[in-house]
Amino acid sequence: MTETVTTNGAVPIVPYTDPRAGIGWLERAFGAVPTLVVPPEPDQPLKHAEVKVGNGLVMIDDAERTDSPFALPGPVVLYVVVDDPDALHERAVAGGAEIVMGLTEQDYGSREFAARDPHGNVWCFGTYRPGRG
Repeated sequence: MTETVTTNGAVPIVPYTDPRAGIGWLERAFGAVPTLVVPPEPDQPLKHAEVKVGNGLVMIDDAERTDSPFALPGPVVLYVVVDDPDALHERAVAGGAEIVMGLTEQDYGSREFAARDPHGNVWCFGTYRPGRG
């Protein structure tokens, strides 16, 4: 008999060599909202952070921590579902994001774009909702 495991979805862990600066950049460029930062004091090394980006949530990690198996040098590629990629694209450009793929209509029905953050992570934003096929 096989056991079914129920999850609440996958949550990517995004590395930054300066995670607090990375969070600030995500706020400016993509309108991200930090929902948890531990410790909250900005002069302390970051242990854990969660940031809402579009309709998703990511965890932020310090890529240079030696005591964490999740501290990878990166970069990673993420896809985030958003309702209005055009408005977010404008914000990302105004926030200084390096656009690596301009606004594009995909054959599978998504309108999307992609930007690279200062750590080299690539953030793809679009209207396609995976798993709704």
